[in-house]
Amino acid sequence: MESDSQEKISVEDEAVDRSEFKTCKQIAFYRRQKSLCPGKPLYRVILDTVELTNTVKFQITSGDCKAPLLVEIYEIEGNIFRLKINEITPLKPRYQVPDVLIKEPASLRLTISEKNADELVLVCASEDQQLRITVDPFEIQLISNKEVVLSINSNGLLYLEQLQPPPQIRESTLQKKKDGSVDSPKENQEDLGLWEEKFGSFLDIKANGPSSIGLDFSLYGFEHIYGIPQHAETLLLKNTSDDDVYRLYNLDVFGYQTHSKMGIYGSVPLLLAHKPDRTIGLFWLNSSETLVEIGTKAALEVLPSRTPDISKQRILPQTDVRWMSESGIIDTFILMGPSPFHTFKQYAQLTGTQALPPLFSLGYHQCRWNYEDEKDVEMVDTSFDVSNIPYDVIWLDIEHTDGKRYFTWDKKKFGNPERMQKQILMKKKRKLVVILDPHIKVDPLYTIYSQAKERGYFVKDRKGDDFEGICWPGPSCYLDFTNPEVRNWYADQFAFKTYKGSSEILFAWNDMNEPSVFKGVELTMQKDAIHHGKWEHREVHNLYGFYQQMATAEGLIRRSGGLERPFVLTRSFFAGSQKYGAVWTGDNKAEWDYLKISIPMLLTISIAGISFCGADVGGFVGDPEPELLVRWYQAGAFQPFFRGHANMHTKRREPWLFGEENTRIIREAIKERYTLLPYLYSLFYRAHTAAEPVMRPMWVEFPKCLETFGIEDEYMLGNALLVYPVTEPKVTTVNVFLPDSHEIWYEFRKFRCLKGQGLLKIPVTLNSIPVFQRGGTIIPLKTSVGKSTEWMADVPYELRVALDCKASATGELYLDDGHSFQYLHEKQFLLRKFIFHENIFSSRCADENGQFRTKCVIEQILILGMKKQPSSVTASIHDGEDKAVTFTYDAKNSVLTLQQLSLNVGIDWVLHIK
Repeated sequence: MESDSQEKISVEDEAVDRSEFKTCKQIAFYRRQKSLCPGKPLYRVILDTVELTNTVKFQITSGDCKAPLLVEIYEIEGNIFRLKINEITPLKPRYQVPDVLIKEPASLRLTISEKNADELVLVCASEDQQLRITVDPFEIQLISNKEVVLSINSNGLLYLEQLQPPPQIRESTLQKKKDGSVDSPKENQEDLGLWEEKFGSFLDIKANGPSSIGLDFSLYGFEHIYGIPQHAETLLLKNTSDDDVYRLYNLDVFGYQTHSKMGIYGSVPLLLAHKPDRTIGLFWLNSSETLVEIGTKAALEVLPSRTPDISKQRILPQTDVRWMSESGIIDTFILMGPSPFHTFKQYAQLTGTQALPPLFSLGYHQCRWNYEDEKDVEMVDTSFDVSNIPYDVIWLDIEHTDGKRYFTWDKKKFGNPERMQKQILMKKKRKLVVILDPHIKVDPLYTIYSQAKERGYFVKDRKGDDFEGICWPGPSCYLDFTNPEVRNWYADQFAFKTYKGSSEILFAWNDMNEPSVFKGVELTMQKDAIHHGKWEHREVHNLYGFYQQMATAEGLIRRSGGLERPFVLTRSFFAGSQKYGAVWTGDNKAEWDYLKISIPMLLTISIAGISFCGADVGGFVGDPEPELLVRWYQAGAFQPFFRGHANMHTKRREPWLFGEENTRIIREAIKERYTLLPYLYSLFYRAHTAAEPVMRPMWVEFPKCLETFGIEDEYMLGNALLVYPVTEPKVTTVNVFLPDSHEIWYEFRKFRCLKGQGLLKIPVTLNSIPVFQRGGTIIPLKTSVGKSTEWMADVPYELRVALDCKASATGELYLDDGHSFQYLHEKQFLLRKFIFHENIFSSRCADENGQFRTKCVIEQILILGMKKQPSSVTASIHDGEDKAVTFTYDAKNSVLTLQQLSLNVGIDWVLHIK
């Protein structure tokens, strides 16, 4: 029964086999759309169909169009536009993605300012914006402040294949056999893949025939394009070619290639374009296989129609983006910014913000495929303490189960999982994460399988039988998470009385949920498999992992009676996955190239709304050399999700196994992470409430600085820390770019002040990576580190104040109980605002709704860039006497240290520096 799994494992030891995965030219709907000829019949607006309510609706038709199409245009509050194009009366409903939008957006009122035979002009609620619709050929221009920001269908690539009856009904197009029976149309059938499509030995039967859609967008003045994760590619998206386009199709690609546009585990169809004075976004809401073409060129400035003065035209960059999806409808949102943070907020307004994670999940996670048994878990746990290395979570992979049956335990290896959790982990305030994959072992004696089988909860094949594929347990069926009833049932499996051996410290890891099918087409599920509502898998493929994570998060919440925040890591994800937990970059390799590419990969995921992301520290596949492992720990310590993980075929690589010196450096990196937790947790609060990415590309913080637009080897952690991970061996210096000549930067550890703009050559040793604090910011830190996050609840704070050129700085601290939903329901939180200005340092409440009480104090404050030693420092506390403050001054580094403060975090106070 295990032979198929072992066969898969042996294959996985090699590099990814590209022949198992399609190139774009092997994708039939791509070939069909690329066959569009210049001069083909173009769509035109049928003017007498225009309807105006809050939205504008009209029909478009073309010479070869079987029936007119319906166009709907919405303006949504927050500077968002929505465009939908669908069949008016399709043969059957076309799939429209549910559950990703947090609600159906309310529309503002558009008005028609002009309507004639040539064009239709719509005035928006914001009067400085217009939509100008050309009638023939159909085109939309979006104009802001008299500037054309983008146009839609200006290249005439609008494409929608209308649903048709099966071939045997369409007698006129069929060839009759001698016996009177009929076959599929012969002309170009195999090449165009209209009703069936072959790949290797696999045949995809298309019950509804061809149904693909496509649309082009032209972005004027933009040449820097980002987003559309997940790809092992550069941060700045590249121009594509006919045989190399960005693919959004969730796939289990073991040891994926770097610098490749092929689809891997997740898909977020959000593209961002940036120039110094504007950021915009395109959100293509479609969960079927999607291909994206990008082409940047120099072009004449596009002026609004009927612009009288054309003498001021100039050459500007223009980027054309073409979206192509296998099925569904055209449903796209245009996020008009104008700043990067406006765009992030607009996208979150549609799909939700990052869930606020439990505090423990921001600590260090230790994982391996697999920790062997309870004794191994105890040994690893104890060794962290002996080595004086903090950690929060140990993970168990598939081998902890009874024969790969999820929600079970191997009785020999994990005979008493409750004791392991309560006596080993819970006593030390640590947590356990176990793997829960979507495939279910075919075994009538396995309760999960038998219940799901009896209730019809598995995905079906096209014949109506349960779809069966090979995965880790051998023959497996796949839960249909697109069905709300299945999700509800799955969530119930986490109840303590049902999930025997689980406890309140057990959390979840959803892996293999693309879904992975070892002997399937492209190692995933057949597209003609059938889901709830009789939708084919081709319609919902990229949503499958999204739905499993949704159900898992609900299960963890439900088992606590709705009180506790869940932690769920998923490999497969889609737009909106941020609402349910964390993601990671999948099965990377223990090679320097994978450490290097992880930075732009994580930045791309972050700006697509999913702040809680990370990469397997050390690389999942292969054995890292000690220097690489050390550098990966240093990089991971400054990334949102921090987990060490390794394949079962690798040597053990816990942090203490690489010699005393390397252990010391890794220990310091992990401890530095724990001192940073107050800052990180505050950043996640901002991500949760304001959609601000935790990890940010440089251009996000410095949107007018052209030199930052292509930087991907350094990044900002929040607005305060610039991080430069070292991603090459034996490096003694690195070139760090410091943007904006008006900024002051301070070395994070030695406090040296750096001014100016441009590349700085920074010496490095193996002991640390370059990190700089930005002038004008205040960072909250912990003064010491415990065994795990919960040990540190009452550890005092240090405030690190970095003064800007005006000798000012601001910052904030968010605080709650770290684990429950009381911050939301009972207002049990604190948000403090810190301001340093004109030698007065104040702490005040930044949100009066917060009611959380804490004994925790601010014990120490470091002020960097203090030019002069003060004569005295006094503390004024509300309803208290003024007190003298003990301080020291380092004249060499211009650092003022205020000590023994004991200022309660939750009260207002003012420090006067004279």
